[in-house]
Amino acid sequence: MKSIPWQDRPEGNKDVIWRYSKNPIINRYDIPTSNSIFNSAVVHFGDGFAGVFRCDNKAVQMNIFAGFSKNGIDWNINHKPIVMQHGNTKMIQSDYKYDPRVVFIEDRYWITWCNGYNGPTIGIAYTFDFNEFFQCENAFLPFNRNGVLFPQKINGKYAMLSRPSDNGHTPFGDIYISYSPDMKYWGEHRCVMKTTPLELSAWQCTKIGAGPIPILTNDGWLMIYHGVINTCNGFRYAMGAALLDTNQPHNVKFRTQPYLLGPAETYELTGDVPNVVFPCAALHSIKEDKLAIYYGAADTVVAMAFGKLSEVIQYTKDNSL
Repeated sequence: MKSIPWQDRPEGNKDVIWRYSKNPIINRYDIPTSNSIFNSAVVHFGDGFAGVFRCDNKAVQMNIFAGFSKNGIDWNINHKPIVMQHGNTKMIQSDYKYDPRVVFIEDRYWITWCNGYNGPTIGIAYTFDFNEFFQCENAFLPFNRNGVLFPQKINGKYAMLSRPSDNGHTPFGDIYISYSPDMKYWGEHRCVMKTTPLELSAWQCTKIGAGPIPILTNDGWLMIYHGVINTCNGFRYAMGAALLDTNQPHNVKFRTQPYLLGPAETYELTGDVPNVVFPCAALHSIKEDKLAIYYGAADTVVAMAFGKLSEVIQYTKDNSL
């Protein structure tokens, strides 16, 4: 497997997560039709990397596009959106697609995204080559967002995190887990994690949602997530981490009280939606103790951040609610 993108911690920096010095790695106009490119997913593929990217066009129609990279930093994104074929259903209606995640499970790559079907729900598709994509049944009824699959079955079933919502700019949201025997029918819904009281941890007091694909460690599933506070200037999105039980991931073992990364740089503070750090993908190497996180910044561009996997886990334990 190709080594993940990496940049050492800057001298004098003591943060557990640090930004890539050449951020953003993908700019808003990197394909001819785009108004913005952000909240995108990346995975190992062949001798490099593949990704599914949220590209809103200049009519601000929301769709997902495939892309490829040799090093995980410099990307060639297709200029036309993904066209879905029928998977396990004939019903592949979609008014919009945004905020994808990608994971390899068993023999194929699975994509989840926020799918427009009478409101937002969780769309599911699979691909073997990132050229042909096969759309499946939506996982849940509207309204739901932030569908994130685990990279392997848990107790013999597929598992997915999600965040039930409403039809607009949802002012609430907790993280749930659901299970499926076949990636078509979903049930056994359990609450995983709720928002926090404002006085305890204000950055995640309004809503939360799962981010990248969870990472299996000796300490449980490492879940990077976003948290939101509703300020006098609107929603502010930051990044945190939690450790979930390996076999019963609805049980939270540890959860960060302070955020890992919040909007501070110009490209995070200024854009179509200011004050947003929104993680959607993470590459990791347990052997090299490395973590590379892809995040949307200000709903406009894609940026990267890095950390030592062991340090993120220890920080989550030492600074838990």
